[in-house]
Amino acid sequence: MSQIQFSALFFIMVSVNLVACHSAQPERDTNNYKLQGDTIIIPENSNLKSKLIVSAVQKEPYRLQMLTAGTVKAIPTQYAEIAPPFAGRVLKSYVRLGMKVTPETSLFEISSPDFITAQKTFFQEKSQMLLAEKTLKRQQDLISNGVGTQKDLEEAQTAYEVAKKEYENAVIGIKIFKADPDNLVLGQPLVVKAPITGEIIDNKIVVGKFINDNASSVAIVAELSKVWVAGQIKEKDIRFIHELDECNIEIAALPEKHIKGKVYHVNEIVDEDTRSVQVLIECDNKDHTLKPGMYVTVDFINAPTSAILIPAKAVMQANDESFVFVEVSSDKYLKRKIEPEGSENSKIVIKSGLNENERIISEGGFYLLNAK
Repeated sequence: MSQIQFSALFFIMVSVNLVACHSAQPERDTNNYKLQGDTIIIPENSNLKSKLIVSAVQKEPYRLQMLTAGTVKAIPTQYAEIAPPFAGRVLKSYVRLGMKVTPETSLFEISSPDFITAQKTFFQEKSQMLLAEKTLKRQQDLISNGVGTQKDLEEAQTAYEVAKKEYENAVIGIKIFKADPDNLVLGQPLVVKAPITGEIIDNKIVVGKFINDNASSVAIVAELSKVWVAGQIKEKDIRFIHELDECNIEIAALPEKHIKGKVYHVNEIVDEDTRSVQVLIECDNKDHTLKPGMYVTVDFINAPTSAILIPAKAVMQANDESFVFVEVSSDKYLKRKIEPEGSENSKIVIKSGLNENERIISEGGFYLLNAK
């Protein structure tokens, strides 16, 4: 036999062996099952039969819940930091912590050089306007009696209009200080009043202290009968959150206290660092249990729906993937990948991978984990 003939014969024998090995590879016999690809065949005489529990997949009532940390915040329209509008020395304080205030409540008095200057300007312009008004009336009387001139009347009219405008500007200057021009007394102190209805929750006013107009706040007024809780929801879960959805607020320091809230606003911007979206929840807080800056737990409760829930024992894990064994026939089971969405009462919520009425191994699936 020539070398070429020997090589050809050897190649044919190797090819036949490879084909035979390849055709035998998909099926592997064990003592309890046979494996064909992702399908496991369990003979009737296998002792695994008695260890497997098979049940049908059914949809059940389900309410999606998501937990996140939250921070209590005062509602911006119900929170005001009181800072001195102009520089001056504090002459008197009416503030005390816990005091209820309205926009008419006086908080403190300061002697402000700017306010004194505005007062002087106001009274000077008022005097000039009254004088110009008298001159105008005199010229009008002279014209009516036939002894005045049209030129003098027009000059008096112009002078009055200018003086009146200057007076109106001075009135605006007084109102900037929240003072009443009709009851103004030259030299009176500047009275700072509360801008909103609420309660004094911080007081740093010191009588006799000189305060600059760029100083930080000296008092805080807040209405805390309602507050916001700011929670963070992951970008992938934001589709479950809607305005007016109900939430439960839990406080670690008061485990027995449960506070209801409703989603007030879902932010339109995703935080690029955390890939989350801020959600504001409005809560009633008449007893002031929730305090700004407090950390709480937010339990978002989605609207009731139905979903496929299966026992946790039915779900297997391998290579960071979740799967179940689906019954194909009485002795065949298919290994199928699933995507869980959450858990509830020892059951796993299935997002995808299973359909209603399919039958799966609900218990004992771990006996088949070696079927690879």
